[in-house]
Amino acid sequence: QVQLVESGGGSVQAGGSLRLSCAASRFTINSNSMGWFRQAPGKEREGVAAISPGGGSTAYTDAVKGRFTISRDNAKNTAYLQMNSLKPEDTAVYYCAAARGDILSLRGSNYNYWGQGTQVTVSS
Repeated sequence: QVQLVESGGGSVQAGGSLRLSCAASRFTINSNSMGWFRQAPGKEREGVAAISPGGGSTAYTDAVKGRFTISRDNAKNTAYLQMNSLKPEDTAVYYCAAARGDILSLRGSNYNYWGQGTQVTVSS
């Protein structure tokens, strides 16, 4: 069974940084775009960032542009989300996901494998 396991979440003060990791097992990610999504309490899930299979193309939601960076290491079968200048509104459960093939998208419907999520809490 395919597994995506997120790690690196936690609690930080506004302005701080966190780096999320997403390790895949029983699945090789090098042919798939990868994405990060988040869901805050009472809000719908939103796409945060996506990266193409080779890492040459990325996409970000406007709210995180210039602060978050998505990357991947296919040799380690892992994707990352570096989050800098965190704001309280970034508080959410963050999920990584593997897309259906090489589509670069922030729409959850384009992803078919999901992790369990990791909590990120940013205090003011």
